[in-house]
Amino acid sequence: DNAAIRAAEIEATAFALFTKNQRQWRAAPLSDETIAEFKAACEKYHFGPGQILPHDSYLINLGHPVEEALEKSREAFIDELTRCQQLGLTLLNFHPGSHVGQGVEKGIELVAAQLNDVLSSGQTTTVLLETMSGKGSEIGKTFEELAAIIERVELKEKLGVCLDTCHVYSAGYDLVNRLDGVLEHFDSVLGLERLRAIHLNDSMTPFSSFKDRHETIGKGSLGEQAFINIINHPVLRELPFFLETPRDDAGHGEEITWLKEHYRN
Repeated sequence: DNAAIRAAEIEATAFALFTKNQRQWRAAPLSDETIAEFKAACEKYHFGPGQILPHDSYLINLGHPVEEALEKSREAFIDELTRCQQLGLTLLNFHPGSHVGQGVEKGIELVAAQLNDVLSSGQTTTVLLETMSGKGSEIGKTFEELAAIIERVELKEKLGVCLDTCHVYSAGYDLVNRLDGVLEHFDSVLGLERLRAIHLNDSMTPFSSFKDRHETIGKGSLGEQAFINIINHPVLRELPFFLETPRDDAGHGEEITWLKEHYRN
């Protein structure tokens, strides 16, 4: 419930959160009291499910080559989905995974297999695959890799995409000079109807660096004008935007104020 309160305090109209400690495998189940308090806070401050983007644990890797680690990740992911359902949240963002040296194709097959195991026709939470920067053995640095996962999943209607501006720029998609072209390519490979949310982050590293180093809006290699173009683009402007920049609440409040000032109503 504090997530909604803190978001309202900095005049955010959307927020991201973890439903448990993101660096631990296990957590106590959500109590009825916690669930009720969270829902009450969201209602009080006018945050609907489409404005809230939970992120799964950083420990989860649905592409892990070791069965024991893969099973641990699968169980943790099921718990994340359960928590979202309990909280009435309709989106869950996750990093597709890392192939850990077994190769991208094998990693894609494993991720898709886990999603086929955990997704159900009755769930009301859509799982968003996040675009990745391509560091190390990450899966999802290209739109084609995400499409290959989705193609192998039976319940495709339960899947969407979250586009991270730092990640895609670092992965070689030029949001600064070719925003229209990047979105056209996304549409041709994945379909813009799958794009459900934007992680709005500048990058500490240059274009096509394959690094994942977030920077304050306008202070990195994308620059202010790129973000003015992104938040006002007709394809993107109605989507929810979520900051993951290296700021505290007050700093995020400043960024939100700046973004609102440059959002063309």
